[in-house]
Amino acid sequence: MRNFRNYQVWKKAHQFSIDIYKVTKQFPKEEMFGLISQLRRAALSVPTNIVEGTGRYSEKEFANFLNIAAGSAAEVEYLIEFSKDIGYIEEEQFKILNITIVEIRKMLNVLHSKVKVS
Repeated sequence: MRNFRNYQVWKKAHQFSIDIYKVTKQFPKEEMFGLISQLRRAALSVPTNIVEGTGRYSEKEFANFLNIAAGSAAEVEYLIEFSKDIGYIEEEQFKILNITIVEIRKMLNVLHSKVKVS
């Protein structure tokens, strides 16, 4: 049985989700059901899919959930760039978030490549 807490990528994605929740508190309230909701959902999808994958019994299912997490991470990468471009995220804050989400994407790729799928 896998323990999601043992994966460094889960730890990083978990903290990143917390950071996204904090950052989006600064967004305009009219974005509550738009960009805030979508960004939070996508960010939280990354660690959530890692957790769900670790709860599955086959390597193929685990790999599939890592793939879904990677897709969500790509979505987050775009959404934080969009948020910066419309002035909701400061440049320095964006740089930190962007570096982190790119690291998460790389870590997911490495983990996915190590999963033995037959």
